[in-house]
Amino acid sequence: MVVIRLSRGGTKKRPFYSIVVTDSRKPRDSGHIERIGFYNPIATGGETELKLDAARLEHWIKNGAQPSPRVLHLVEMHKTIGADKGSIKKKAKTSKKASADAAELTPEAKAEENLEETIAHPESAEEALNPETEV
Repeated sequence: MVVIRLSRGGTKKRPFYSIVVTDSRKPRDSGHIERIGFYNPIATGGETELKLDAARLEHWIKNGAQPSPRVLHLVEMHKTIGADKGSIKKKAKTSKKASADAAELTPEAKAEENLEETIAHPESAEEALNPETEV
């Protein structure tokens, strides 16, 4: 039986999968009939995460090839997100430090924020300046 499945490549702890059409009796990473795409689960930045030749996939399914459950999931992901381009690119993630730097306010911005708060709630500002302790 002909199947469409993933063939693992890459190095230790850095997987890269080819989407291949192969005979079901062959080992996972051995020879295949045709490579119809790839899946890079650890793609970062502007790297392509998934590329799939939809025409060839359709051709093989019409001729009786059985896709694996994971390939079916990737096909669904391809259809919903990036079918118009033929590939899916991952957006660049911002690091925690970069997002913390962006969230941190400059002294001028903090002063401006305090001024806006004082204007919005003048009674709380007066209490902060003139604390009247009632004992």
